[in-house]
Amino acid sequence: MRLSRLRQLMAEKRVAGVLITSPENRRYLSGFTGSAGVLIITAHRQAIATDFRYYEQAGVECPDWELFEVSPDFDGKIPDVLRELELGGQTIGFEAAQVPVDQWRRWQSVLDRHATLVETTNLVETLRLSKNPSELRAIRQSVALADQALDHIYGWMRPGMTERQVAWELESAMRSRGASAVAFEVIVASGPNGALPHARSGDRVIQAGEPVVLDLGCVVEGYCSDATRTVCLGRPSDDRYLELWNLVLKAQQAAESGIKAGITGMEGDRLAREVIAAAGYGEHFGHGLGHGVGLAIHEDPRLSVTYSDPLPAGSVVTVEPGIYLAGWGGVRTEDMVVVREERVEVLTNAAKIPIL
Repeated sequence: MRLSRLRQLMAEKRVAGVLITSPENRRYLSGFTGSAGVLIITAHRQAIATDFRYYEQAGVECPDWELFEVSPDFDGKIPDVLRELELGGQTIGFEAAQVPVDQWRRWQSVLDRHATLVETTNLVETLRLSKNPSELRAIRQSVALADQALDHIYGWMRPGMTERQVAWELESAMRSRGASAVAFEVIVASGPNGALPHARSGDRVIQAGEPVVLDLGCVVEGYCSDATRTVCLGRPSDDRYLELWNLVLKAQQAAESGIKAGITGMEGDRLAREVIAAAGYGEHFGHGLGHGVGLAIHEDPRLSVTYSDPLPAGSVVTVEPGIYLAGWGGVRTEDMVVVREERVEVLTNAAKIPIL
């Protein structure tokens, strides 16, 4: 099904074949999980060109694909592979957003008159927007592990621990429960560090009474999760904390109540942004409301002031409003949701508790 849909797009773009180099797109189309290789897809054939390290692995993971071993010099062997696949002299698409300029120049030099390379964008990414039942199953499992890690940390974290200690405990909790990897470097941002949306966990000691932003996710069967909660250990030292915590939750609830298939990413973003702006904190919510999650931790569709495309049914996005005050800290709450025809299905179930 995925290949047939891709071939329809290839026909529309009038390319005889495509070279797929994105790791996520390789896995999506073929099941190949190796870190090096190129898929070559034509109207009637599909092949994987990889080196000695992954040749046997590709044969096991992709039994319906032709295999070409191209070590040690893929660039030098690519004309022979293309001729074997009847692509000699044809127009071939490549993933413009994935191929470095230096790689493209080498391909151009080697191919010369053997084939014509043309840029393509989002051919496979378009297919990945809506998740099928097997993808959703893996995502649900990944989300569940993040939920369990948060539930564990609520009873484990204490003032006097460092951000790095808590981050490692969160990672360990996800991995020990079955995650194959973390989806990104776990963020534990305490006190003023919480004003940095993508803070890095360090040796800062977590103090009682200050906000702590916990942002984590893991990978199950290649699919990612992403969740954020903000907590305070003991009575807040600043009354603004509960004001901001409840405002961010209100903004998230407004978005999750209004997002559905067919609205644009801009419209979805606005549902939460207007709540925060009305309270006078609009300038302190500087990022988009959310992003797609799947084989990549950040992918389309987006909930953003710049994303004008409609959200398709079956897409999975985050809903993560936040408020960030330099020198003070931040508050962010993040759920993952499945976009349905009439509403969203919230996947994230970790408790939302302002004070531990």
